[in-house]
Amino acid sequence: MDNHVKDALIASLDKFAAVSGKDSIKLEESLVEVFDKDLGFLEKVEEFDEVFDEHPSFEELREVFFDLLMINFFSNDIKKLQEDYLDSEEWLRIEEETIDRGTEMLNLLLYIVECHDENIKPDLGDFLKEFLLVEDDEFQDEFHIYEDLISNQQLAESSVEDICGHRAMIDLREEMEQLFVPFMVFFLQPKANDKIIKELEEYSANKEFDIAVYSIIANFNAATA
Repeated sequence: MDNHVKDALIASLDKFAAVSGKDSIKLEESLVEVFDKDLGFLEKVEEFDEVFDEHPSFEELREVFFDLLMINFFSNDIKKLQEDYLDSEEWLRIEEETIDRGTEMLNLLLYIVECHDENIKPDLGDFLKEFLLVEDDEFQDEFHIYEDLISNQQLAESSVEDICGHRAMIDLREEMEQLFVPFMVFFLQPKANDKIIKELEEYSANKEFDIAVYSIIANFNAATA
């Protein structure tokens, strides 16, 4: 299992448990075990889903943790496969079978990897324009998916209170409905700290989820540094 992914997974579940009062130890141990197994990706997905099926009180985290499973594959598992595996028929079949899984958080995690490869600090404008290419005519699907972030970029320089307050006043597209707050808070403060977590706990209308997702992103960023 990739150590950066493991750090993010554990930090997220620990923070989620602290806010929700739900015991995450068994889920954490089971997920680490699955992530660490030497299995094909679809086999891991099957065991991953079995773990979440056994812990229904954490269901809201299933798809963002699927993103972590995918990042773990790209960072760790793929090293055991042939160099052109991502162009193979097998991987194309896997993509088709999992096309409805995960969230847009995967793109942000991939962007963080690129930031550290290029030794630059994560920045919302850079993420939108240089990584997602939302201003390019060929990438208008991304523009529509991320339009809520594009039109509210100023919030990444405001405060957790402002981000959460603004979230309550706008209608968000499905892709960003749950991710808007943790995405914006990450670009506001890419390094997780207790102050940010406490502010999310105070101001977020969906504090358990927002803290869990922010913790994934921020701790993955810190671990990758």
